[in-house]
Amino acid sequence: MNRALRYVAVGAIAVSLLAGGSAAAFAAPADLHSPKPIAATAPAAASLTAKASATTVNAWQEFRISGIAKGIAAGTKVTVQQKQGTKWVALPAQTPVNATGGYAVRVKLGLKGVNQLRIAGGNAVSPAVAVTVR
Repeated sequence: MNRALRYVAVGAIAVSLLAGGSAAAFAAPADLHSPKPIAATAPAAASLTAKASATTVNAWQEFRISGIAKGIAAGTKVTVQQKQGTKWVALPAQTPVNATGGYAVRVKLGLKGVNQLRIAGGNAVSPAVAVTVR
């Protein structure tokens, strides 16, 4: 028998086996072809906390704002924002989130009175903290 004829014979035998009663022996399990639906879960919402190391400081006296960042990747920079009128303005004070999700940033304020500050980064903002500058 030549090679081409052997291939045709083997192919015909395989087709007849699969089409016949022994087809179930070669079939894949039913759940392989119809996977169960996978419930999609939303990623954890990003959130930030903030706490000032002092509630009252002198003008240009350094203090810290620290907190925890959840749902925000390590290395993502967080920025201090100050409420000026009705707008939140970014100050030149920022720091990256560390590997455990914590951060601490040094701040100096010169605007006397009660200052509302918050931390922003990673599509999240913290609640405002009040610091009075004398």
